[in-house]
Amino acid sequence: MPDTYLVIAGVALFVFVLSYLVTPGSFTMTEALRGGTMAEVVDPDTFRYADDPGGAALFSSDGSPALFNAVYEGLTSGDRMGGAVGIMAFILLVGGAFGVVLKTGSVHRALERLIAGNVHQGPLLLVGLFAAFSLGGAVFGMSEETIPFVLMLVPVMQRLGYDSITALLVCYVATQIGFATSWMNPFSVAIAQGIADVPLLSGMPLRLALWTTFTLAGIGFTLRYAARVRVEATDASDHAADFNAPPLTIGDRLVLLSVVAVVAWIVYGVVVKSFYLPEIATQFVVLGVAAGIIGCTFRLDGMDANGAMAAFRSGAMDLLPAALIVGFARGIVYLMGGDDPSSPSLLNTLLHHGSESLGGLPGWLAAWGMYFGQSVFNFFVTSGSGQAALTMPLMAPLADLIGVTRQVAVLAFQLGDGLTNLLVPTSAALMGCLGAAHVEWLRWVRVMLPFFGVLVVLASGFVIVASLIGYS
Repeated sequence: MPDTYLVIAGVALFVFVLSYLVTPGSFTMTEALRGGTMAEVVDPDTFRYADDPGGAALFSSDGSPALFNAVYEGLTSGDRMGGAVGIMAFILLVGGAFGVVLKTGSVHRALERLIAGNVHQGPLLLVGLFAAFSLGGAVFGMSEETIPFVLMLVPVMQRLGYDSITALLVCYVATQIGFATSWMNPFSVAIAQGIADVPLLSGMPLRLALWTTFTLAGIGFTLRYAARVRVEATDASDHAADFNAPPLTIGDRLVLLSVVAVVAWIVYGVVVKSFYLPEIATQFVVLGVAAGIIGCTFRLDGMDANGAMAAFRSGAMDLLPAALIVGFARGIVYLMGGDDPSSPSLLNTLLHHGSESLGGLPGWLAAWGMYFGQSVFNFFVTSGSGQAALTMPLMAPLADLIGVTRQVAVLAFQLGDGLTNLLVPTSAALMGCLGAAHVEWLRWVRVMLPFFGVLVVLASGFVIVASLIGYS
């Protein structure tokens, strides 16, 4: 599959050609009740085509849509409260903060202690690992970071009588379930909500129920599979002595306490104080500073002040591709003429035709169609931030037109994006974990398909119920 940037470039070229074939249009805004308050929404019956058929230029100096202007215009669109600028700053700061936290090694050692402390009790170890990695996917957005843990867990599971797939279930599958059902993942839910103009980390109660349900389902499947494949492990007690996990130091405990405290503070701030991008990003900066001070004070993994700054840069650099994707994708919106419903644009015309095709469907069925579409799209763009940047500018206003809340559109995105990463061969994280565990993809698919079907049914049920209750 082509690189995500190439996919975005291909979409931009397609939009450029489309600008000469499709006439831009616009809507009239009206007042309506949304999320318990009156807000301006699009009136779907007021669509009209522009008199000028349009057609983007290659270059412009007056702000009109042009192909080669799209990169700069996309990167600089929006403001500190949203759009490309705000979301890109948020991604880089969160990435830097997580870089410092992970560089201390405290999270890694905590997981090692969890493994070593339960090495005699197979089922209890499986439950604890699955819950921990699912939480890591929900809070940290863990994905590719699971590859070294797969390398660590495969021999442990084999000594306990399990196979390599069991290690993948408690590690990779758990993180993807956490990623897909998260209430606060800064790299998927937060980005999608920011683009959809939905309050960040809103709708938390339903997502917490979502995460709990899917995590319990994953634990149940893992225990059932592990019991079926387990052979008598005669040397498990010997391996307990071999697995020498270092104890958690005071510094490690302080770093972990800082993570819990900041996450709790962010949840409180969002629910009670209506924190948004600037405030949430600032709390993650506080987490990075606290982890850096603790790491330097206790010399965690030999960290010093320069090492902490290097970890911040490295963490931000790791997420720079995701930040750029957001900006580049916003450039496509600019090339389409912008996202203002009252100004002529290709986006409005596409929304009009999309709403007409879905307009005759019940809201719950249209919402399920969004979930299905996001699942298919994830085969081509497996990056959560990339998919949010490419699809939410269209899905959010489309939700308005077909009578579905934008929160439901975000829910359909996160479930469609996250769960299909369990199977699609275009996922770098999946293929990396399979390679680390020496498991062939076709064998993996045969094991996972029944469970994936269960997850699809659960996801469909949550999306349909959310649409029926007006989830906002």
